[in-house]
Amino acid sequence: MNAKSIALALTVVVIWGVNFSVIKVGLHTLPPILFSGLRFLIVAIPAVLFVPRPRVPLWQLLTVGLSLGVIKFSLLFVAMDADASAGIASLLLQAQVIFTILLSAVLLREVVTRAQGLGLFIALSGFALFFLTTTGSATLTGVTMIVAAAFFWAIANLVMKQMPGVNLMHFMVWVSLIPPLPLFALSYLLESQHPLQLLQATPLSGWLSIAYVGYISTLVAFALWGWLLNQHTSASVTPFALLIPIVGMSAASIGLGERLSPIEWVGAGLIVVGLTISVLGARLWRYLKQARKTSAKKAPSASAQ
Repeated sequence: MNAKSIALALTVVVIWGVNFSVIKVGLHTLPPILFSGLRFLIVAIPAVLFVPRPRVPLWQLLTVGLSLGVIKFSLLFVAMDADASAGIASLLLQAQVIFTILLSAVLLREVVTRAQGLGLFIALSGFALFFLTTTGSATLTGVTMIVAAAFFWAIANLVMKQMPGVNLMHFMVWVSLIPPLPLFALSYLLESQHPLQLLQATPLSGWLSIAYVGYISTLVAFALWGWLLNQHTSASVTPFALLIPIVGMSAASIGLGERLSPIEWVGAGLIVVGLTISVLGARLWRYLKQARKTSAKKAPSASAQ
């Protein structure tokens, strides 16, 4: 990857990492399910008029729209509203990597490599620490809801794995048409029967949060990510996503003053290390083997001199 592509990849990482803190700000002014519905509404209504419908079966749009847009974001936003900090949410949501690997192995018969197996074990040990402790950063309910959200994200990943060559940004625009009505109905039933009054009382910070999550985090970031995937191999691009929880926890610490307990730091470290091994382990092992071979070839010539 050239310098331009690396800069764009890091831009996406920052956008998605900061996104969790922005969501937290928005949840201070709006109930979580209504906030999620508005996020998709502002993406879908104007953009769908200019973006062609991707050539994918309707069931794929519906499955991703419901699993990712309705269930995953409802669970995530509700958890972040009262039961989890922004930094912890950005970290725990990466359980989607584990679920994607496991579901791919079970449903698509993909082989789990030794590196992935080791990485999954280490990461699961880190996740277990969050289930064994309850602190101010996340309750057991919050941890459970975010891990469940990660599972439904993995389901959406499996569907999207089956449609190579599809423009990811175009697909996400059309997917965004599906969640608003179910989310608004859920919000009316579970949150408030007076949504218009809530919207009228929403301060500027709430609307800016919705705009950031809708336009910047969804349209801009997915457009850049899709361009990167079209220009480079997935193996070159996807490892950058490992930086998202690091940016997320850093942004939450700086912007929201969030702090992790010692056991949460241990859990976070295990998760990041485990995910890194799962994604990069095979390549790191090949690199080390190649480095050994190279050094072994140089050794005789050096001794001969």
